[in-house]
Amino acid sequence: MKHVVQACAVAIAVIGLVSNAQASANDDTWQTLQKAAVAARALNYKGIFVCQIGQQSKSVQITHLFNGKGEFARNVVLDGSPRELLSQGSELVIYNPKNEKIVIEKRRGQNMFPAILPANLDAIKASYTLRAGEVERVAGRNAQLLFLDPKDNLRYGYQFWIDQEYGLLLKSAQINHAGQVMESMAFNQLSLINDVDLDWFKPNIDNHKRYVMESESAPIADNSVSTDWTLAELPAGYHKIQQVIRMVHGKSVPVTQVVFSDGLASVSLFVEPANKMIKSGSPAKSTHGVVGNASFYANVVDGYQLTVVGEVPETTVEKIANAVVFKK
Repeated sequence: MKHVVQACAVAIAVIGLVSNAQASANDDTWQTLQKAAVAARALNYKGIFVCQIGQQSKSVQITHLFNGKGEFARNVVLDGSPRELLSQGSELVIYNPKNEKIVIEKRRGQNMFPAILPANLDAIKASYTLRAGEVERVAGRNAQLLFLDPKDNLRYGYQFWIDQEYGLLLKSAQINHAGQVMESMAFNQLSLINDVDLDWFKPNIDNHKRYVMESESAPIADNSVSTDWTLAELPAGYHKIQQVIRMVHGKSVPVTQVVFSDGLASVSLFVEPANKMIKSGSPAKSTHGVVGNASFYANVVDGYQLTVVGEVPETTVEKIANAVVFKK
């Protein structure tokens, strides 16, 4: 009996050591992902990456600088029309050739490759699991492959290739539940830069074209409580992060936009009175589907047009639309 007790004690100790080792390895994997989130914003680099959605792909040249006070980036689309994006912090300016003019659009910045990971990964941990794969070569550099797997069918999975030396995200892929790649972005050229000069932070000027500013209307924060509708239970892991009133291209009246996120994926809900749409010549409609890696769901409920769009599975946009409850 004594030997049995001793054997059990040894087995329990071994299980404890294995469990601790697994927990430590998992912590290291999350630290690698955290390093990638920081590196994309803190390092100075220049390179070319390819973005592919479905059968469409574009090459983009990126120059990024953090000078200790602010973050600056210039993206130049190399395929087709030479579109340029200049961002400073959260402010984004787009130079887009249209016929004989260059349209300048100002927008609020979005997380762009390679800075697609949030600074705080806590929300992601609630909805995804992370595991390490093999070390692979990307853009001539060694990269640690990480798999970010969703815990349910309400979000896509991701694969990240993290540079072993710099910690920078070299490649990412968005994966649906059938294992298909919905979107991928990958460097094929990359180098760090030491010069903190900002001479490059300006668009290429075409003296033969006219430059026209087309700033979108700034959204107005909406902290009011609607007397007509409210939000019921949201899909697991998704939280409301913003609600604004804004003008949307093609609409003659303001639209309420509510943004939800699970820390990585984001979804927008648009709510507008259907009768105002009819008067403006844009009749309300009910439809759903997938375009590229974005799902959309539209429905008319109690005199309101609801439209939900996001880079998430169809079931998620439908659940968010159904979470809108109209007050009787």
